[in-house]
Amino acid sequence: MGFFERLKNGLSKSRNQMSEYMDDLFGAGRPIDDDFYEELEEVLVMADVGASTAEEIIDEMKERIEEKKWSDAYLAKDILRDIFKEKLEMPMDAYFFMNRKSVVLVIGVNGVGKTTSVGKMSALLKNRGKKVLLAAADTFRAGAIDQLKEWSKRAGVDIIAGNEGQDPASIVYDAVAAAKARDVDILLCDTAGRLHNKKNLMNELHKIHTILDKEYPGAHLETLIVVDATTGQNALQQVKEFASVTDVTGVILTKMDGTAKGGIAVAIWSEMGIPVKFIGVGETIEDLDMFKGDEYVEALLGDKTDA
Repeated sequence: MGFFERLKNGLSKSRNQMSEYMDDLFGAGRPIDDDFYEELEEVLVMADVGASTAEEIIDEMKERIEEKKWSDAYLAKDILRDIFKEKLEMPMDAYFFMNRKSVVLVIGVNGVGKTTSVGKMSALLKNRGKKVLLAAADTFRAGAIDQLKEWSKRAGVDIIAGNEGQDPASIVYDAVAAAKARDVDILLCDTAGRLHNKKNLMNELHKIHTILDKEYPGAHLETLIVVDATTGQNALQQVKEFASVTDVTGVILTKMDGTAKGGIAVAIWSEMGIPVKFIGVGETIEDLDMFKGDEYVEALLGDKTDA
């Protein structure tokens, strides 16, 4: 089964739930009136799009439908699909970091699949011909270092690791030295998930940034936050919290494999202006891939032949 099919399976519960409402909502002969828009907004909020983004989508739909002078709801589903795709359109420079010397800091709270995502991403990058080095800089969570060492073996990439409780910045320092000595393309750093104490998080990231600025000034810095898709609006809140203390350049959306509602990707992108760059659909090493908005919308809403 290909990645897209696994993604469709992961979103099947959400898609089927939405379909129950949308089949009626976008049924032939259904008038486009206030009740239509009210019900659609409820469906979007239920799908974790979020209230403010749902309202924004409704306003855009009203404008486009009025321009076309449509009165039958059957024709409107493609407009919704187009708006979703536009909101998930990837910036041109989203993956530039994959084609230059880069340091990727992966952040996020414990339990979202952060270390697992680092391991899977190392495999994805290696399979694209990149020389990857891992840095086990999450030294506070018990077992995180051993977990990342295991992923490094599976992916066939080198790792720089220290001891539990060690200063994460010192691990990054050693990893930068190794990356330069070994002519590594991408240094991928697992970091501690410290959202409950913003001061510690800021201090930790500041020390890491200082080292990177001084020791590896020519490298591009990419900061990706990992969030659990099944947590819905909590995932959006985590992005907001981390973005308030550091420059987040992208999102890794994990656990898109059964109970995730799907609309959270649209909410994060729309409210924060931060693109989802990678998506995880399972536990195996192949279950992480670059985010493709068109495929995501198709997996969530079905393609045009379903309209």
